[in-house]
Amino acid sequence: MNLELQIPEEVAHLLTSEYVDLPRAAVEALALEGYRSKRFSEGQLRQMLGFSSRMQVHAFLKEHGVHLHYSLGDLEQDRETSRELEERVPGIQRPA
Repeated sequence: MNLELQIPEEVAHLLTSEYVDLPRAAVEALALEGYRSKRFSEGQLRQMLGFSSRMQVHAFLKEHGVHLHYSLGDLEQDRETSRELEERVPGIQRPA
């Protein structure tokens, strides 16, 4: 989706002097606010910003001082992944 914004010239001048790529900065600001307010998931954030991995999302959030939302569902998914890896990869053991 393409979006056109009307910004007063004075404000536009300030923004363009601060941001080399103003459209990208606007998308990032929308993405950050959506994630902070829990309207966007990590996956939606990744898609919106065109990142190919969760690690890029995590680095982006860290760079902007935003903490990850980590739910009980996320924990359970990580535990299941760990169990699957233990079954598939010889020599992997759970910590005591």
